[in-house]
Amino acid sequence: MAPTGIQVGMCFDRTFPAPLVTEFAVRLEEGGADQLWVIEDCFFTAGISLAAAALTATRRLTVGIGILPAVSRTAAVTAMEIATLCQLAPGRVLPGIGHGVQAWMAQMGVRPSSPLTALDEVMTAVGRLLDGETVTVDGDYVQLDNVALHTPPTQRPPLLAGVQSPRSLALAGRCADGVVLIEPCSPSYVRSALAQAGNPEPFHVAAFGMIRIMEDRRDAYRSIAPWLASQLQLPNAALRALPFFDDLVARHARDGVDGLASMPVDWWTEIGPIGTLDDAARHLDALEAAGVHSVGFYPAADVATARTQVDDVLRLAAR
Repeated sequence: MAPTGIQVGMCFDRTFPAPLVTEFAVRLEEGGADQLWVIEDCFFTAGISLAAAALTATRRLTVGIGILPAVSRTAAVTAMEIATLCQLAPGRVLPGIGHGVQAWMAQMGVRPSSPLTALDEVMTAVGRLLDGETVTVDGDYVQLDNVALHTPPTQRPPLLAGVQSPRSLALAGRCADGVVLIEPCSPSYVRSALAQAGNPEPFHVAAFGMIRIMEDRRDAYRSIAPWLASQLQLPNAALRALPFFDDLVARHARDGVDGLASMPVDWWTEIGPIGTLDDAARHLDALEAAGVHSVGFYPAADVATARTQVDDVLRLAAR
């Protein structure tokens, strides 16, 4: 199968030891993958420093950041960090900014009373600074007085919004250059999210998913079914967008994890790159047809297993 336009990459799990980021980045680049996505979740490893390490260890690989909480840094510092990454690796940075988990923001004493307003102000200010503007603004969450970056990017990266709710997606369509869509990102979820964002163009869509490829697809299903069961305890927007979501919930309630493992093949293919390599390739093709430009696939949280799954990502990138 000939390569297509979608950019294929892997996520660096938030629990992985930070020094391994260069190992994964180099393996992905040397094997022909397009991207590595580093994850910033409180209170694990930090996105900017992981991205810097991965970018300086490679020469071609694009590094995405999913995602920087809008209020954990000031807008000026966020713009400085992104601009610095762009100096290190022009054209190879995909920064994502989002609300952040509000409980974590509260733990740090920075929880905004209006996450929507905070994200709007931060995305707008960071974008203007990266464009080389001198910015003065007195907002609810962003205050800048005659601020300009000394060295704005020569290649301004798209600012992606890591959001889920309809109001946040609508905001992303107005103030962001694209979105980062949470796992398990299905083609159905992509179409729904783009519609809620107002179908803006151009608009860079990055999608996250769980990868599990085995020679026997049933082995893959049995392996990943416990993860899916855990997600059903508190379903996110991506799960709720599945066209068979109600049937999925009923199946799990009736038959438990075994019921998920025996779901129809087309359900699993909609959910993620799960099953055989051909099943995973069909999922990737469907994502691209739905409008996805970049994908970051989560490996198992076990480092040893994740190392073997790099080869699966490379096979998909070369499909």
